[in-house]
Amino acid sequence: MKVLLATQKPFAAKAVEGIVSILQEAGHEVVKLEKYEAQADFVNAVKDVEAIIIRSDKVTEEVMAAAPKLKIVVRAGAGFDNVDLAAATARGVVVMNTPGQNSNAVAELALALMIFMARTQFTPATGSEVQGKRLGVQAYGNVGRLVGQKAKAMGMEICALDPFLTDQQIIDGGAQPVHSVEELYAASDYLSIHIPALPSTIGSINYDLITRMPKGATIINTARKEVIDEEGLMKALEDRPDLKYAADVMPDNYAALQEKFGTRVFATPKKMGAQTAEANVNAGLAAARQIVDFFATGNCKFQVNK
Repeated sequence: MKVLLATQKPFAAKAVEGIVSILQEAGHEVVKLEKYEAQADFVNAVKDVEAIIIRSDKVTEEVMAAAPKLKIVVRAGAGFDNVDLAAATARGVVVMNTPGQNSNAVAELALALMIFMARTQFTPATGSEVQGKRLGVQAYGNVGRLVGQKAKAMGMEICALDPFLTDQQIIDGGAQPVHSVEELYAASDYLSIHIPALPSTIGSINYDLITRMPKGATIINTARKEVIDEEGLMKALEDRPDLKYAADVMPDNYAALQEKFGTRVFATPKKMGAQTAEANVNAGLAAARQIVDFFATGNCKFQVNK
């Protein structure tokens, strides 16, 4: 089978070497499209491929229409909102992600952002400690659980909300379960967001939720910027001068937020959650192995468009 490695932002050289080795050893042909400048370049590269590995690259209806042999797309990472799942399903294309491979990198960044904000972005101003504070984790999956476990080791109290887990599963993961998003925000000195961008979650972190938080609270978003109601965030920060917000996904209104609120807001220039050497390699190798397994055995364990 012909496998396209399509990465506008390429994997590390070590990851590429491993991906190619895994696929070639299984008898597959590998072609690379790296640092391409336009989406049209991606479209033109897929006409005879059976599989595609991507990072944040956009697999649209146009891409799939240009790839009549395509059978599987693997997104090297957890999020998959850059793939048109409906179009893939309609064409019988399996879409997978690689859950867990980037989890530690994202969890460490969430905690780094939390401490950065607690210490007023390392300015000379007096900061605060996270020990003894309560951390709420919104979605207690691979990343959320690691955030909770690492924060607990720093002396924080952990509560979590996840509609896909039982109370006992959350307790076994080291957190106290809460049963509504309103309760979660009202209980949290720090709130770490790990929900996907879905029709039901886009814009769901709004003024009402944010202003339920205790005095001096901070929201940390290492999920997707679309889950934040940015107008609501702006108004909440205006009405509650004690609140803070930090993200590795820059809001569209970031310049205005910075101008108004200074060190109460922060966003990294680009999405940074998975940007470690270890996560880069782990996700790429996992994607290659999943493609090999899919063609060898039909394994669809990590399919996201069922």
